[in-house]
Amino acid sequence: MAESDFLKKFGLSENTERIKGIIESILFAVGDGVDIKELSSIIDIDLKELKSILKDLSLEYEKDNRGLMLIEYNNKIQLATKPEYSTYIKKILKPESKQNLSQAAIETLAIIAYKQPITKVEIDEIRGVRSDRAISTLLERGLIKESGRLDTTGRPILYCTTDEFLKYFGFKNINELPELIELKLENEEE
Repeated sequence: MAESDFLKKFGLSENTERIKGIIESILFAVGDGVDIKELSSIIDIDLKELKSILKDLSLEYEKDNRGLMLIEYNNKIQLATKPEYSTYIKKILKPESKQNLSQAAIETLAIIAYKQPITKVEIDEIRGVRSDRAISTLLERGLIKESGRLDTTGRPILYCTTDEFLKYFGFKNINELPELIELKLENEEE
């Protein structure tokens, strides 16, 4: 079967395959997430058509022998390597050893994720201890960011999660956070 016959059989056009190549080139070159609307504008195709092509491209990457995948977060799309190949990538990149997040940093990150935007004082009140070091660590790792200031005495800094947080935990957006068990129990008691 000739390539053009194959493409027609599955409702694809040579143009669609070319667009996939353009998408791959852009995502590879950028290396970070690209806004889907911006990508649509750059390629000069309808947003609905782009999303259809991205879905098709994502299915192609899901094949066992492919080393790449598409990840989506906050209406951005990014080309990434599959997690199962991370050991090989680590061997060649030899990354600096990063320590895991401390329990305090994990607690602080969870509080920020569920209560954002939130001030340091509010975080400290919830945890019952100071969170300066945990906040500093999370800022350094790019998992949280300053998102403005509260309009009150002292104008405390507000913190929220970042796109890096979404990528790290595999969420498309903040609404995908699991429901808190504590809140679920309170609702059941009522």
